[in-house]
Amino acid sequence: MKAEAILDYYICNGKVLSTENLNGFNKISFSSIYEVIRIIDGIPLYKNDHINRMRKSAELLGYKINKSNSEISKEIYNLIEINKGYNLNIKIVSSNPDNQEQILLVYFVKSFYPSVENYGNGVDTILFHSYRENPHVKIVNADIRVKVNIKIKEEKVFEALLVNENGYITEGSRSNIFFVNKEKIYTAPSGKVLLGITRKKILQVCKDLSFDIIEEHVHIDQLDNFDGVFMSGTSVGILPIATIGDKRYNSSHNIIINDIQKAYLKNVEEYLNSMKRFK
Repeated sequence: MKAEAILDYYICNGKVLSTENLNGFNKISFSSIYEVIRIIDGIPLYKNDHINRMRKSAELLGYKINKSNSEISKEIYNLIEINKGYNLNIKIVSSNPDNQEQILLVYFVKSFYPSVENYGNGVDTILFHSYRENPHVKIVNADIRVKVNIKIKEEKVFEALLVNENGYITEGSRSNIFFVNKEKIYTAPSGKVLLGITRKKILQVCKDLSFDIIEEHVHIDQLDNFDGVFMSGTSVGILPIATIGDKRYNSSHNIIINDIQKAYLKNVEEYLNSMKRFK
């Protein structure tokens, strides 16, 4: 596995190692699962949601992560403090489930967050014909990631929306996707996509705002039917989409999307405030 840890230190099975020491990464097998957690002012956003989703990924692959939530949490906070990494993303990788020694890496990764302009104007996206074979498992898959990244760079866009063999948009390559038509919010069925933590919060926010959530696939031939589109993810939060290929949307000025953004940011703020007393 590529040694992608940044800053000075990472943690392998509870042991602090220099990022110049590749021993931990050399032990990682191909079938590894992972989570990425955003750190805001030293607080891991929705930490337990991420850890529990990683446990679910492990269960779907037929094994159990040996460390407890509190042990993993302790390693996350330790990593934050020793690196003074208060506003970056942390990656957790669990590997070698069949070996006697399970491997759990915790480390900071290069992090990119949208600009104020991205949120104000929306971002450009393309369609990419591919899909996840096991969408509920967040597994390291360098092959698909490399192909998508090359296409994104070639087209000079922010994200690629994955399209399955039947022409339906499932999700983004690193995000969940939502389509807006008046006060109805369309998103792919839960059984067919990665169950994003931000997606989970958005579904609750939409329920609180009394917006209708319709879980069904959107076909590429239906893209003219919507007033706006947005993506969600750990790094982006809620990000309006301005274009999908040659289709244009005024998503950044869509009232419904703006209301969802505000409610989500309030949820984030409330979570961060609630966690400050545990620091």
